[in-house]
Amino acid sequence: MKFLAVTFLLFAGLMFAQSSVEKFTPQLNEVINRVEQNDELLVWVFFADKGDQTQSYFANPTDVVSEKSLKRRAKVLSESKLINERDLPVNQSYVQQVQSKGLQVKQRTRWFNGVSGLSTKSDLVQIANLPIVTKLDIVHRFRKDNFEEESENDLPQNTNQNLSKPEGTNSYNYGQSFTQLNQITVPQVHDMGYTGAGVTICMMDAGFDIWSTHQVFDSMNVIATWDFVNGDPDVENGSDMGDGSHGTATLSLIGGFYPGQLIGPAFGANFILAKTENTDSETPIEEDNWIAAMEWADSIGVDVTSTSLSYLDFDPPYQSYTWQDMDGNTALITNGADYAVYIGIFVVNSAGNNGYDPTHNTLGAPADGDSVMAIGSVNSGGSRSSFSSVGPTVDGRIKPDLMGMGSNDYHACNYNNTCYGNGSGTSYSCPLVAGASALLLQINPSLTPMQLANLLKSTASQSNSPDNLNGWGIINTFAAAQLIIPVELTAFTATYQNGGVFLNWTTATENNNLGFEVERKVDVGDWMQIGYVQGNGTTTEPKNYSFLDNNVLMGRYFYRLKQIDYDSNFKYSSIVEVNINPIEFELSQNYPNPFNPTTKIRFSVPERSQVKLTLHDVLGREISVLFNDEMNPGTKELELNGSNLASGVYLVRMVTNNYQKTIKISLLK
Repeated sequence: MKFLAVTFLLFAGLMFAQSSVEKFTPQLNEVINRVEQNDELLVWVFFADKGDQTQSYFANPTDVVSEKSLKRRAKVLSESKLINERDLPVNQSYVQQVQSKGLQVKQRTRWFNGVSGLSTKSDLVQIANLPIVTKLDIVHRFRKDNFEEESENDLPQNTNQNLSKPEGTNSYNYGQSFTQLNQITVPQVHDMGYTGAGVTICMMDAGFDIWSTHQVFDSMNVIATWDFVNGDPDVENGSDMGDGSHGTATLSLIGGFYPGQLIGPAFGANFILAKTENTDSETPIEEDNWIAAMEWADSIGVDVTSTSLSYLDFDPPYQSYTWQDMDGNTALITNGADYAVYIGIFVVNSAGNNGYDPTHNTLGAPADGDSVMAIGSVNSGGSRSSFSSVGPTVDGRIKPDLMGMGSNDYHACNYNNTCYGNGSGTSYSCPLVAGASALLLQINPSLTPMQLANLLKSTASQSNSPDNLNGWGIINTFAAAQLIIPVELTAFTATYQNGGVFLNWTTATENNNLGFEVERKVDVGDWMQIGYVQGNGTTTEPKNYSFLDNNVLMGRYFYRLKQIDYDSNFKYSSIVEVNINPIEFELSQNYPNPFNPTTKIRFSVPERSQVKLTLHDVLGREISVLFNDEMNPGTKELELNGSNLASGVYLVRMVTNNYQKTIKISLLK
């Protein structure tokens, strides 16, 4: 009987493997082979598509993400492609189908079109057999990057004492946080008046305990919170799963403000807090929490993220990534981080606390991403901390990218509302660099993630000789800020006259000015260079310049100047706006025409009007409404996508209170 029982189990295992081999990843199969039939596994289930009801989202992108997210995306994407199918919600009917097969859904991911959830080994076959499912994988695990190096002098301090202000002429009394900020020249940028105001930062960490009551957060502007472990807005310690103060420490490092004790680089920023780790057990953080938090933050309109994660091997059935997976393409969490950068988010991540290994990298995902800023740690003297992880990535790229102080940092703790202490880890260098990045974004909000990364690298301590121990080196926030300080103009105007826009500007005393690139954008389009004006070099008196832009139609235009100096450094001016209003109502012929599959339709109104544009077939039957809203004087341009239409002639009709016009358009497939 024992022989028969063993034979049956072997046969069942073979049938299981044969039915799942096409949709189960090797990593999932490896775990499946180690567990019993009724053991629960945390898995990814990925779908084939988003369903057939997606067009309404493209017509109304704010149903997908916020206006702030769209504005941030406009820095890196064209106006017609601010969202794509990857950003659309997961199809609800697909979710219900996998739930009916036994999956206990935990998180959803728009970007990867799937869900994570708990399932038994036996239920996975039924899920895999659904035609809507393309792949199943294991949800990988990480440990929190929480290396604490405490000594007798580093124990938590309970004090309301105002510490003496460090020597110098800084605007703020930084207390014991002066050393960690001064190393990356943040006080000098604070003295210029920049605090991160207007920039939105998301912190993804363990519990942010007593953030709502600790004195260092009294003036912090937190605009959203969510606990991705328990599915509620409470990110502090409570009666549900997960206690922690690691988030309290990192949040104070990036944005705390209590003069005389601790000040973070970006204390004037807006903050989003995401609790992503369950600290109740040795079970590590799961990548699905992190990806869900990143997608949520994107939808709100985040500009910078700061997280401290690191991979580590775990006993079965938990599955982790290994150093061989640190190639920038394998880890799902890394792919998610890189996509976040693609849509305009500056992603800052701890490099890890696994020290130096002469045989391979010691990085943790998603720090291996080619677009992710991996942050290592140095001590107060500028030497690399022994625990700080090193590169290169498996595909040969230099990591870490940048360094900040992560040894014996001064931070808030959660013993009471006036508690401070010291700790060490790349967990602490990461928020310092992320906060400094927010200062630079406040100075120049148009910086893309890649421009910001290059700016930080080009001004860091090892910019000319990067290596896999320290990357490009310790950041120099003040030097980076000097490159993007707005041009000091005593006047800058834009006036529409004689069919063109006349730009006129006057500079204060100039130093080594090579010239000005003139840049323009239309509404939320991309900035583009339209001309160059030679500078006057070093002068002791104000100088006047002008430029005529003849390549304009009706519409809303924005202009800025990029001043270039002889040493190739540059800085941007403020932005001026000019509206070129039409003198009559007009519906222009679409272009291109014929088209396949998209065409642009431009229309203008000379006064505030209710405007409706509709698409009709040749018999006059209405197919869809293209635009129906009140419009200020000016010109708009819409893109019509005919992918779901048959070839043929169609009509576009514009109707206002005082005007009607119809044009013919031809779709040729």
